[in-house]
Amino acid sequence: FSAIHGDNGTIIGFKNVEQLSDQSVEENMAIFRELKKNYPTKFILASIMGQDEAEWESLARLCEENGADAVELNFSCPNMMGEGLGSDIGQIPELVERYTAAAKRGTKIPVIAKLTPNVDRMSPAAEAAKRGGADGIAAINTIKSIMGVNPFSYVSSPAVHGMSAVGGYSGKVVRPVALRFITELAQNKNLSGMHLSGIGGIENWDDALEYLLLGAGSVQVCTAVMQYGYRIIDDLKAGLARYLAENGLQNVRQICGEGLDYVSESTDVLERDTILFPRFEKERCIGCGRCMISCADGGHQAIRLGEDRKPVMDGKKCVGCHLCILVCPQRAIVPGKRRISRAKNKH
Repeated sequence: FSAIHGDNGTIIGFKNVEQLSDQSVEENMAIFRELKKNYPTKFILASIMGQDEAEWESLARLCEENGADAVELNFSCPNMMGEGLGSDIGQIPELVERYTAAAKRGTKIPVIAKLTPNVDRMSPAAEAAKRGGADGIAAINTIKSIMGVNPFSYVSSPAVHGMSAVGGYSGKVVRPVALRFITELAQNKNLSGMHLSGIGGIENWDDALEYLLLGAGSVQVCTAVMQYGYRIIDDLKAGLARYLAENGLQNVRQICGEGLDYVSESTDVLERDTILFPRFEKERCIGCGRCMISCADGGHQAIRLGEDRKPVMDGKKCVGCHLCILVCPQRAIVPGKRRISRAKNKH
């Protein structure tokens, strides 16, 4: 593994170069049986990957026979050694359809196709999975990546005996990418009625809520559990339950997809005729100047620092981009209530 850390030292991006399970099929099936014996009310979603139609069918059948409640078809792992495996499948809709149909022949339990984000659009593969009989779509898996190139050895991270490889990128930093794909699938009328399972960068209940609002019917968590342990699931459930109670909702089904009408593929729908100025809470400001620097070098030179090193805004230059709000480390800049006509502000 390797990671990218944020300013406070927490991991924001995680790279792995793992392959498949180190355990045999027989060992994994024994684990399924033990899990179902000890936790009969818990749901087992078994992840499988085959090399041909016969393997997909056989693995799906074995999972059902050994206690799995559903099967997830891994069409999306970016770390595979051979061709025609993992994310290679997810980039070829014809293979997605064939292998999904093969898995469906092997089992009567639900089959979910886990698709790769290493594409421009996911809909062609998702529609192929539906034609193959999939009961749902899971998105996303990890993103192909390279990180941490050593300036002295020239080897990227993680380095293994002087070499590295392209690996899978996960963690909170991939959530915006995953949400875009979930939205694409949820807005696709050809996929109407398909269960969507959202994956990528979920660390707390409001991360999960974002997926639900954009059309996911379930969520999955991996990287955050690796960092913080299974205990975060209890916090995630408690947070969602509190949100539902505070908003007079009975279950998450009532909010699934409620945010879709507010997302457009095009920015042309956005209102650009007015400017909403930022508001500076000077009692919280520490005078670091980051707002001024960002506005000067990446905005419209609308902020200067006064003698007390507190920001002073030039309303004639401000375009309401709110870059200053985003870079302030003290959260001392917030959206204001003053909104004016953009045309009027030019005069």
